[in-house]
This record gives sequence, C-alpha cells and structure tokens, in this order.
Amino acid sequence: MIGKHVRLRRLLNQKSGHLLAIAVDHAIGWGVIEGIEDIQGTINRVASARPDAITMQKGIAASCMEPWAGRQAFILKCTSFSPFYPGYDGFTASINDAVRLGADAVAVGVTIGGQAQPELLKNLAQFAEQASTLGYPVVTHIYPKGELIPPAEQYSYKHVAYAARTAAEVGVDIVKTFYTGDPESYRRVIEACPARVVVSGGPKMEKLEDVFRMTRDAMDAGAAGVTYGRNVWQRKDAEIVIRALQAIIHDGAPVERALDICGPGVA
Repeated sequence: MIGKHVRLRRLLNQKSGHLLAIAVDHAIGWGVIEGIEDIQGTINRVASARPDAITMQKGIAASCMEPWAGRQAFILKCTSFSPFYPGYDGFTASINDAVRLGADAVAVGVTIGGQAQPELLKNLAQFAEQASTLGYPVVTHIYPKGELIPPAEQYSYKHVAYAARTAAEVGVDIVKTFYTGDPESYRRVIEACPARVVVSGGPKMEKLEDVFRMTRDAMDAGAAGVTYGRNVWQRKDAEIVIRALQAIIHDGAPVERALDICGPGVA
C-alpha cells in the first residue's frame, strides 16, 4: 500500500534508510522518572536535534507536539504496561487516534514468555491488521522478559530471535527488541527476522562510550537503527548525544568520532 510506504519514508532517514527514534513514552510504565518531568522541555530538546522520530503516548502528542507539527515525525505508542502489571501491555490509544493526531506510525508493546503472551500476540496481530488497512506502519516493542523465561536468558539469541521473528510473523514492520550483547548473535537475530530490527536502549548506561559501542556493533550486525530513551534524555546534553548517534547510524561513523562530537564535558 502506497500509504504505508509514504509514512515509512517519513520515518526512515533519507540518507541512510535507517531509523534513530527517541522514546518518551515511559511515564505510564515507569513513573515520572528523571528526564521527563518537564515533558514539553524534553520534547523540545529532543526535536531540536532532529531525530528521525519520537515515540510518545496520545495525550503527550496532543499537548506537546503542536510546535513541531509537520516538522518532526512521531510514532504513537498505543499500549503500555505499568509498574503494577509489568508483563501486560494494555491499550491506551487506537488507530483512529493515530489518524486524528497525524502520527507517522503506531507502536504496540508485547511481553514474550509470560502467561499473557497468547492474548498480547492476538492483540498485536489484530492491531497490525487494522493499521495496515489504513496504511500505517506498525512498530512493536517486543521483549522476552516474561516470568516463564529465567532472567539470565532474556538477552539470549534464542529468546530475542523468537521475539523478533514472532513479530514479523504477525505482520509488524519494525521490531524494537533487546540487543543480545554481541554483533554475531545479533546478526543471527536479524537474519531470522524479515522485518526491520531496531535496538532498544534499556536502562541508562553509565558510560556514553558503552551506548555508542552497542549502537556501532548493532549497526555493523545489520540493525535498521535504534530507539533510545533514558540513554539520551537522562543526560544533560541530549541534543549533542543525538547528533553523535546520527553520525554512527546515518554516516557510519566509528565510536571514536561519536565521542569526539560529544567532547569531554558530555556524560
């Protein structure tokens, strides 16, 4: 469908074809954590650096995106888990909300390896069908972190590849999931998944160099890009960090170049 191709081209960088998305959809799932207390200020800082997309919930889009309307692509997050139900993503928005708000894509969260997996996969498949009918690309934030998977195995190739492939099997266009920890195993994840795979940032890493190294290794393995949150806006110089990530993702820059862009004062 031409509508889906139009919207995908708004999301994916025109130079590289890759995606650098910044997620600010954390409050329902994690609380009002450091870096998103002033959500308008955070969105303004992020958008000023021109990432390829920003992921957010519908109320934040309605309240905070007007200054950036038509200038910044965004992905409408249509589900969320909560601190009280960490393994269950319930719906918070509909495909009609995406149309009304002018979103460029929709996103749905899924936990793999939990008791709720059958219901969550059904929800994802049905939502993907609805979105496709209206020409919307579908992103899923899909993680093998359910209670039936031992914590030590959540980042393993076996479970991450299963999560990514499952998303592709039900019709998702872009899969956001864990990085397995090394380029070789992540390359196998990507080879097993015919949809685009992007890396989830996860909790804030202490060193920026580790963020850049994960990004570089994932891109070398064939990733389609990244979607980061806390590793960007929980740093005081988020705009500079985004520019450094753009150099890696869109220009093929090495980690050393990204660190040079940031300079010694950025942490």
